[in-house]
Amino acid sequence: MNWDQVEGKWKQIKGKAKEKWGKLTDDDLNVIDGRRNFLVGKIQEYYGTSREISEREADEFVKNLKEEQKQQEKAQSAGRSR
Repeated sequence: MNWDQVEGKWKQIKGKAKEKWGKLTDDDLNVIDGRRNFLVGKIQEYYGTSREISEREADEFVKNLKEEQKQQEKAQSAGRSR
């Protein structure tokens, strides 16, 4: 999953972002709308981290989403082959 995909699926993903960064408000999540720079800025603002650390956290979040998606697809295909 890349940031273009995150933007496209933001409505489904924003709950997971809220879980990870609990200080983000629903209004923040609506404004972010899957855009990396906006998310990074809000992480910096609320958590006082550097831009570099905030970017790393945001990218790690997307990487974990990608891994979850792969696991779900694998489980679905295993369920179909039974």
